[in-house]
Amino acid sequence: MQLEQPSQRTATWSGTVPSAVDVRVIGVVVVTAALAASINVPYGGLPMAAAAFVLLAGGGIACHLLGERKLRGITDELVERWNAAGGEIDAVTRSSSGMRTEWRVHTPEGEIVIGGLALVPIARLAVEWRGIGDAMPADEAAADIDHLAESLYREIFEFESAT
Repeated sequence: MQLEQPSQRTATWSGTVPSAVDVRVIGVVVVTAALAASINVPYGGLPMAAAAFVLLAGGGIACHLLGERKLRGITDELVERWNAAGGEIDAVTRSSSGMRTEWRVHTPEGEIVIGGLALVPIARLAVEWRGIGDAMPADEAAADIDHLAESLYREIFEFESAT
């Protein structure tokens, strides 16, 4: 089945992927920035340490927000393409596991977990279905979204009809 074929059913998915700004990742960034900035206290005093903290924490939070945006965009593209190809998408919800930012795609075939590390430039996308997962750099996934969506569609949605 080609992904470009229109669906012959009515979808129950609302068409939105929820935001997943992760407070735990931001907490790790802030604590790391505080520890790194504290090194400046003996050398530059409190003003230098405060400036270093603001710079490091701001940069780290920006990296997380950009990483979350990238993963959310990839998730949205995948779900949109699966839905357009005829895959039944019931809902997309946000969840979290450890330090991963995740979305759970609820389908009649089972739950698909899409997520990963939301921290640019090391953002990684992971897709898990029925206990089997694969991970790749988020930039790679975004660059080859058509092929990724089509191969995952065949594996997930056409798997049931083949058995």
